[in-house]
Amino acid sequence: MGIQLNGLHVGTHIQLGGGKDKPVGGTEQPQNDLSVNEEEIKTAVDELNNFIEPLRTDLRFEYHEKLNEYYVTVINPLTEEILKEIPPRKMLDVYAGMAEFMGLLIDNKT
Repeated sequence: MGIQLNGLHVGTHIQLGGGKDKPVGGTEQPQNDLSVNEEEIKTAVDELNNFIEPLRTDLRFEYHEKLNEYYVTVINPLTEEILKEIPPRKMLDVYAGMAEFMGLLIDNKT
């Protein structure tokens, strides 16, 4: 039982430094465990952290009043910090301002 990451199988037993475990009875038995170095373990841990990183966020749908449209915010649930807005709210504000300005121009010309 274990996880396969970039060709590295991370199971229930990881042996560092390539050495062999000594059995208690004094006789050598064949080992099926994978020997890996510390760099491979660090790489595997980093990949696991990157894999679960999206699980530590919340998605919220927000309503933009002027455009009558929804946009998505990605929020860190621990700090309530907004990590990303899709599309960015500032861009929506600019678009709403331009649409309002264009409406005023058209109304004034007619």
